[in-house]
Amino acid sequence: MSETATAKAAQASEAEAHSNRWKALVFIALAQLMVVLDATIVNIALPSAQQDLGISDGNRQWVITAYALAFGGLLLFGGRIADLWGRKRTFVTGLIGFAAASALGGAAQGEATMLGARALQGAFGALLAPAALSLLAVMFTDAKERAKAFGIYGAIAGGGGAVGLILGGFLTEYLNWRWTFFVNIPFAIIAAAGAYFVIREPAGGRNRSPLDIPGVVLSTLGLISLVYGFTRAESDGWSDSTTIGMFVASVVLLAAFVLVESKVKAPLLPLRVITDRNRGGVYLSLGLAIIAMFGLFLFLTYYLQIVKGYSPVKTGFAFLPMIVGMITGSTQIGARLMTRVPARLLMAPGFLAAAVGMLLLTQLEIGSSYAGLLLPAQLLLGLGMGTAFMPAMSLATLGVEPRDAGVASAMVNTSQQVGGAIGTALLNTIAASATTSYIKDHIAGAAAKPQLVQLEGMVHGYTSAIWFAVGILLAAATIAATFVNAGRPDTSSVSGSGEGDGVEDEFKVPVIAH
Repeated sequence: MSETATAKAAQASEAEAHSNRWKALVFIALAQLMVVLDATIVNIALPSAQQDLGISDGNRQWVITAYALAFGGLLLFGGRIADLWGRKRTFVTGLIGFAAASALGGAAQGEATMLGARALQGAFGALLAPAALSLLAVMFTDAKERAKAFGIYGAIAGGGGAVGLILGGFLTEYLNWRWTFFVNIPFAIIAAAGAYFVIREPAGGRNRSPLDIPGVVLSTLGLISLVYGFTRAESDGWSDSTTIGMFVASVVLLAAFVLVESKVKAPLLPLRVITDRNRGGVYLSLGLAIIAMFGLFLFLTYYLQIVKGYSPVKTGFAFLPMIVGMITGSTQIGARLMTRVPARLLMAPGFLAAAVGMLLLTQLEIGSSYAGLLLPAQLLLGLGMGTAFMPAMSLATLGVEPRDAGVASAMVNTSQQVGGAIGTALLNTIAASATTSYIKDHIAGAAAKPQLVQLEGMVHGYTSAIWFAVGILLAAATIAATFVNAGRPDTSSVSGSGEGDGVEDEFKVPVIAH
């Protein structure tokens, strides 16, 4: 074939990929919807699944943590695999694997199978997420189209949270909790089939560098040790030898990871990505914000269902104000202003607004009014977090070297997922400890009403942990205001143009999965 014919064939392929981009967005967004649905559905179904499978209170958060840790621990590896295999192939593989893991979770007959299925879902999600984001970035290179595409993607992520909460309630109440896993299967099959036939990945975007196996092993084991340390502290105490051992192991493993990354030729995580002042500030502030938010989701679910006696369906609808706030903050405030003002002027006030919403929830009592307390608190939390997240996601890859775009995107998701795992374990530990102390101090004087004391102790535990969450959000706002010093972003260019050893050069903008 002549060079002219080859060039024409390449142009035709590019034209086809360009013409299919909006169709491809449908299937990529459907995959994102599935992942978001899964996260929120499991929160609603957790009390029923815990009772059915005999999962202890100390282990229940592992249903959430196993997924978050596998997802967060393997995201960097997943992003690197997408560069090596190709985005489309990795995306489809992730979808098929996620569907299989969901089937296993739905059929689980015991705690071990359930936790294993959740970990598998996280592992395949770690393949799926970086591939989906990079596919979007490749197909939407025009600044206005890119903003619109990621806006739609983000709105579906937020809206998917609401759908997940409500659908989870209906499935749990009218069928059973197992259907909250089985519902992923049709989503995954449709998205995988659509992606296979519609997506045309541009050639020449792979990174053929050798895989950094020591980096993968050290980072994954280090993160697992860290989160297991927090989880162990809940059941066995902070002074337990295994708890301390896990924390020491995590420090040693992560320090070794940093050392290895500074020495190897093709590191899994080039240190220049995280040592940049703005990106470092984004990773830190986002990670802290997610620590605060994830623990709260678990507390509110149990408060509404156990203390207030809400049904799963009613609990799902009760979370709607937070989701509406997130969508509004993200699409109507963050997305509209992030090209007009510096990121810190959206991030810091956003985290502060969320902290005020969290502060309201420290007043939670058994008889608290939904309309008077929970509704305004959720709206403030959602508006604040949505406003902060959009500019943070964009800034996380702004100015990054083309060859580092994928790993910079994966680092954002890693900070979110690991933050979620730590938040669930850490705040659950604080709540459980405060509850135990409260019941011990009050049960003797309330022999006639032990059940009331149990509920009061539970709510006291929640509010004690929420005070810590307020402090964590204030720390996130402080970091955003002081570390992040980038000016108003330039939207005239959205793709990198450097040269590398086959490293993909697209400018990626990640969108959070709520």
